[in-house]
Formats: sequence, C-alpha cells, structure tokens
Amino acid sequence: MQTPADILGEHGAIAGLVPDFTVRPQQVEMAEAIREAIDNGESLICEAGTGTGKTFAYLVPALQSGYKVIISTGTKHLQDQLFTRDLPLVRKAVGRALNVALLKGRANYLCLHRLKQAETDPRRLDKQGRSYLADIRAWSQRTSSGDLAELTHIPEDASVRPACVSTVDNCLNQDCDFYDDCFVFRARRRAADADLAVVNHHLFLADMVLKEAGYGELLPSAEVVIFDEAHQLPELASQFFSETLGSRQLLELVSDTRTAYFEEAADLPGFPEMLDQFQKAIRDLVLSFPREDSRAAWAGIKEKEEVAAALSVLLEKMAGVHKVLEDFAARGKALDNCHKRVVAASALLDRFNEREEDEFIRWVEIRGKGFYLHQTPLDIAGVFRSRMEEFECMNVFTSATLSVNRQFDYFSARLGLEEVEARGWDSPFDFKAQSLLYLPRGLPDPRSVEFTGALVEKAVPLLQLTRGRAFFLFTSHRALRQAAGLIGEALDYPILVQGDAPRTELLETFRSTPHSVLLGTSSFWEGVDVRGQALSCVIIDKLPFASPGDPVLNARLTRMEEQGGNPFLEYQVPEAVLALKQGIGRLLRDSSDYGVLMIGDPRLRTRPYGRIFLNSLPEMAHTGELRDVEAFFRGHAATKDHI
Repeated sequence: MQTPADILGEHGAIAGLVPDFTVRPQQVEMAEAIREAIDNGESLICEAGTGTGKTFAYLVPALQSGYKVIISTGTKHLQDQLFTRDLPLVRKAVGRALNVALLKGRANYLCLHRLKQAETDPRRLDKQGRSYLADIRAWSQRTSSGDLAELTHIPEDASVRPACVSTVDNCLNQDCDFYDDCFVFRARRRAADADLAVVNHHLFLADMVLKEAGYGELLPSAEVVIFDEAHQLPELASQFFSETLGSRQLLELVSDTRTAYFEEAADLPGFPEMLDQFQKAIRDLVLSFPREDSRAAWAGIKEKEEVAAALSVLLEKMAGVHKVLEDFAARGKALDNCHKRVVAASALLDRFNEREEDEFIRWVEIRGKGFYLHQTPLDIAGVFRSRMEEFECMNVFTSATLSVNRQFDYFSARLGLEEVEARGWDSPFDFKAQSLLYLPRGLPDPRSVEFTGALVEKAVPLLQLTRGRAFFLFTSHRALRQAAGLIGEALDYPILVQGDAPRTELLETFRSTPHSVLLGTSSFWEGVDVRGQALSCVIIDKLPFASPGDPVLNARLTRMEEQGGNPFLEYQVPEAVLALKQGIGRLLRDSSDYGVLMIGDPRLRTRPYGRIFLNSLPEMAHTGELRDVEAFFRGHAATKDHI
C-alpha cells in the first residue's frame, strides 16, 4: 500500500492531477504523522502554518485508513469547498471508490411541512417573501438534496428562508406527514451510509448537545473525526453548551401555537386571547431592555424594576398557556409539539428568575429588535472531553493557529485535551524574504482618544507607497468608522468599508479593483484568501484583546482570579495571540506573494508580554522605519510598479 509520502511526493498521484503542484515537506510530514496516529489508534493536535496544504495532508491518510471518517470544517463555505473540490481530487489520487456524503444543519434544508404552512398562511411573510413561494414549490419537486444553497436567486436574508425550514423546536419528526420525503433525514441517512461524511462544527456540536439531552443523534458513528479550523472549537463549544432562549423563538412559539390551535382545536374558548396576552408579554419584556445592541450580565439587568415586572408577567402568561396545552395537547401532533416547547421555555425562564449558579454564567444579549437569554458554562473543558470520549474514536485537530509562544498548552487546556500529543509545522513560505513586519515608532497608547488619528497618519504614507492594495483591520467598529473618514480624505484610492456592502461583495470588489483599500473588523481577520499583489499590505490597528466588558469573559476572568491564576497572561494574552495570528495569515497566500505587515500597537515593543506575541509569529524581519519598507519593495524586482 502506498504511503502518504508516495501520494504527495514529487512523482505522486497528486502531482499528476494538480497543475504546478509543489511538494512541501511540511505537508508530507503532517500527513505521515496523522497516518501514524490513526494506525496507532491515537489522537493528534496539528498546527500547520499558512501554505502547508493541510487539507490534502489529512485527506490522504483519512481516505487510505479504511475507517469510517467524519471531517468537520469551520464554515459551510469551507465544507462545500472541501466536498466539491478537494475531496474528489484526493479520492482519485488515492484510488479508492469511497462513498462520501455532505451533511449540513437542518436550517439549510427545505422543510415541506413548513413550506405548506407558509403557503396556507402567507401572512407570516412580507410581500417579497410571498413572491418566492411559487419558485420554492417548483424547485422542491425537482431537487434531490433540498439544500437551500441551490436557490441562488433568493437573497440570504429573505424572510421566506427561515419560514421554510424547521428547527429543533418545531420539527415533528416521525409524526410529520412529510417524514418519508424529508430532506433533512434523507441527508442524514446518506451520511450514515457513507465511508466519509463532511459536516461543520456547528452541526457536530449540535449533535453533542442532542446526545447529552437524550434526543438521539444527528451524525453517524465514526472511527476517525478530523476537525479542520479547530481553533474555532473552544468558542463555538461554549455557545453550543449554553442554553439560550430568544424573543424571536418565543414569538414563533406563539405563532405556531396559534396555527396549531386553528388546525386541531379551534373550539377552546378564550385561547386566542390568551395567546395575544402571551405575545404582548414577550414584546413588553423586549421593551424593558436597553435599546442599543449590547451584552450584559443578567444579575445587573434583572435588578431593574421594569425588567423584573415584565419577566413576572411573561411567566404568568406563559403558565396560563402551558395549563391549557397540558390539557389539550393530545388533540393533535402540532399542539403536542407546542406544549413541549412551552415546558422547555418555562423551565429556562424560571432558572433566570432564580439565584445564580456558580458553574454557569447568565447573561442577556440585545440584538436588533429582540433579546437572547443565555446560560453558559464557566468551563467547557470537562464537558467537551466527556462528550468526545462518548464518540470512542480517534480525533485530529488541525489549524494554522493553535499554539501560543510555540506551545499548545492553552488550546489543549480549553478543550480538556492535555493528554493528546501536539505537533507543529512552520509555513513553507519564506517569511523572512517574502514579508516585513513594520512597527512604526511614536504612536500613543492604544487606549487614548488620539490613537486612531495618529495611526492613520502613520498608515497613509505606507498606503501611498503600496498604492493601496491593502487590508486595514480594526479591533472595533468605532475605530473603523473613525479611520474610514480620515483615510477617505487622505487617499485617492478606492476605499471599501465593512458595512457598506455584504462581505462577499466587498471581497470581490477588492479583488477586481486595482489599488483598493479594504477596512474591516473581526469578520475579515479570518477565512479571507486574496492571492498575488492585489494584497501587498496588511495593517492591524491594535493587539486584539477582547472587550473586558463582555459578561462571559468577565465572569471567566473573575473565576480564574479567585482560583489564584493570572487571567491576563493565562487567558487574555493567549486569546489575543491566536486572533492576531489569524489576521496576519491574510498577508501571504502563495509562495510567490510578498508584502508588509504593519501593527500599530506600541505595546509590542514596550510591554513584557509583547515578546509572547512576537515569538508566536512567523520569523520575519522587523523595522520601525518607513524607508526600510520602501527598500523591501525595491528589493522585489516584480514590484517596481509599486514605487
């Protein structure tokens, strides 16, 4: 049998299938390490620097193993890319006729029951949403997957999309009249029969939560699970192991209960009026919260008199609806489903009305015209480890950003993986030759009001030198907005600002518009790939420390301090290092790329912890002088048009 090195080597099958394929020793070593771990029945943590080609490095040993494999990716976009582009190529190279499947969360698939409801009662939709119903019905009769991604002409934010998919709350499962034709369960059956299934982290973690609650499972069993973009897991796991109840969820419960009432029990006197009161109580609780988008500890919010009063009324009205449904739920499947949802929502609201529990963080999120109540575990390591042990499989965790100061302790500890071996491979790119780290001198403290203006003054000469072709990344929306106005006045190049257009549209405009400058916040720090000299410069305003006002972060830092730890060095610095590494990863995406990274935060030089950040970055030459940047570009023969 061929080894991964045979497949990925100079004369291997991959080289024959991929034009201009370059053999990368790091890729081969990583593939061999994963193969060895699988052969030995062990798990492995792998950090692979930018350009390693980690997808091929784990796909080759996974396909060669003969085991049932699940690959979990960070996003649906990466999931689709892996399934449609990378997996077919590697499967051909390995030469095994494997049965593979793509599985997404239920919100990606058309629900025939919900579609029928929307057609029966189109008042739930706006005018535009109603106009798409006929198209969706026609498509439903010819699609084999039911994946809403096929409906490219319907906007992502169209009201008809959420109206035509099911949720864990409203799915009728085997009681549904359309169960035999259900696209969700068809996709799950295909995944169960596959040798390799491609999922995403959201679906994998949702499966963990369902199994723990005793509600069955979403994913098939597997012998090997590979987590790509594994750096996302700690934060996502924290979200999924939380219990959440939102105003939209409650209003949908009212709407679904009303529909179920008219379909299955329209003779209950006074029940529609009870639902009206329930709905009003939800809206009154929404109005009792602050109007601006925010996240706050529940302990402080619930002390406000108007919030406490509104919550009390909501619990009272919900209890009335609960009592009626308890007596009449047996009349129909939909009423029974609504009864179960009221029970679950009441139980969580009751906990928010009680004393805080030490192992949980209770907090409220105000977003748009609604709210979300969250109960989040203080520590997810034990929960994640115990859930993974239930899978009884080998695990591979891989990403370009898992280590801090060349150590994996922080990532391992957050997920309870201290006993798992960790290995790292540097990027095959020559960062010393291809990049330069510019740390301009003379900038004020990043917390001062003068900082953003001073940063722009330092950035403008650099952007003039590179003639745009830059990402300018910020740690806050406020700083982005302030800088956007200043840069627009100082430069004649096209300025693209996050929020002015959808993210994908901004990226396409950036790629197709010479000399443009794109200003973005956290969503542009990760998962953005611009090759070539369209991107010659990445500017980062500050070290990306999370806001200390965040209720979850604040609670965790407080707990660490109570236990005698150093929350700044043990939590805040490592988190910021990993975020910074993601932002820096935008600069070089190919072996022929080159460019300058500018970081405006003077604390890299002036604070002891700055050394931890610098030690965590690829080996790059540093400078504080713009003339060195100019010399760097001059040194690249292909960049004469820059200066």
